[in-house]
Amino acid sequence: MVRHILPIARYTLLEALRNRLLWLALILVAAGLAFTQFLQQVAITESTQIQAALLAALLRVGAVFMLAGFVVTSMVREFNDKVTELILSRPLKRRSYFLGKLAGYTAVALALALIFSLPLTLFAPVVQVALWGLSLACELLLVTAFALFCVLTLTQVMSALAAVAGFYLLARSISALQIMAANPLSEGTSIGQSVVNFVIDAIAFLLPGIDRMTQTGWLIYAGPTTTEVLQVLAQTAAYALLLCGAAMFDLQRKNF
Repeated sequence: MVRHILPIARYTLLEALRNRLLWLALILVAAGLAFTQFLQQVAITESTQIQAALLAALLRVGAVFMLAGFVVTSMVREFNDKVTELILSRPLKRRSYFLGKLAGYTAVALALALIFSLPLTLFAPVVQVALWGLSLACELLLVTAFALFCVLTLTQVMSALAAVAGFYLLARSISALQIMAANPLSEGTSIGQSVVNFVIDAIAFLLPGIDRMTQTGWLIYAGPTTTEVLQVLAQTAAYALLLCGAAMFDLQRKNF
């Protein structure tokens, strides 16, 4: 199986290079650094902390949507160009094809996490940046797995990208929604409010806690504790296995 997985992963990496994904990442880093230099001129106090916070937020969002866009468009292009049918027409198991694509996209995610973490060493201690980058890599791995699941299920660029964006934004904001639902402006608790609270809590239970990953405070104040790092790794492993299993099941039942 390995001799089938490695060439597919290598082809995926070559596709990322040919699509100028690396150059796009470097351009985003350069733009972020230029923006932080502008902030240094206008910030009165704690300019370094402000620079670190805004640059980290910009690079985090940029990495997520850059990777999601690459995964979705790459897979859809292969579907439309009949490349997937050509590969699967050979004596190759579908799970080998999926694992090869997953390995290639994971390597791209790790490269983006490294590229987007290095500039932050200018504003924060190296150890804290390393842990922040590890969490970013885990976050990008979850986005990769969900993007693969969406593109194999929906097979359309816009619908898959919309699903990934909705998943990410909801997972990032679900804690804020829980707080707002638990503390309504009106006094008393109606039946409708109880139903809303139950639905939001159920969604929060099912979604990964992406809002607790790659926190900007890890760069500005203290880094994550060992417990927080282990929680990030365990959550990433659990949800990645679940999403990859669902995506592989969907790939197995498709007719090419």
